[in-house]
Amino acid sequence: MALKIIASTCTGCSACEPECPNVAIREKGGTFIIDPAKCTECEGQFDAPQCISVCPVDGCIKPA
Repeated sequence: MALKIIASTCTGCSACEPECPNVAIREKGGTFIIDPAKCTECEGQFDAPQCISVCPVDGCIKPA
């Protein structure tokens, strides 16, 4: 399963991008997107998805 960033709530702060251990997050048009082929929701690496842990906007990153 993969996560997705809700573009309408993303502030473009970039906090999530460097935290992704799979390099699945990139900037596109002022907001960030998650490549579903690379996203593992950090399973097997961390207790929780790292992007959600650092995102300052509640509910911005959700399961796809």
